[in-house]
Amino acid sequence: MALNQMKMLNDLRKAQKDLAKEIIEVEAGDGAVVVQVNGELKVVSVKIDPEYVDLEDIEQLEHWIEIAIRDGMAKAQEIAAEKMKPLMGGLGNLGL
Repeated sequence: MALNQMKMLNDLRKAQKDLAKEIIEVEAGDGAVVVQVNGELKVVSVKIDPEYVDLEDIEQLEHWIEIAIRDGMAKAQEIAAEKMKPLMGGLGNLGL
């Protein structure tokens, strides 16, 4: 493997590690639900503020969780795409 290919692979691994540390926080329901997603598209945490939760309307809470996770994933995908874009051009040379 050529030296520049090794450098590209190392840069790619570093970018992936950086994405794991990147935390995107999204809320729904005016703060009722707060979800953290990392740059690897993994849910890091889900927090629910009990003051906002009406146990008679659990569907509303479920909806807020869905919204927060969906929005968090979308933002994380955007960040990942931006970080990886400069590296993806060189991957064609690796035969991957």
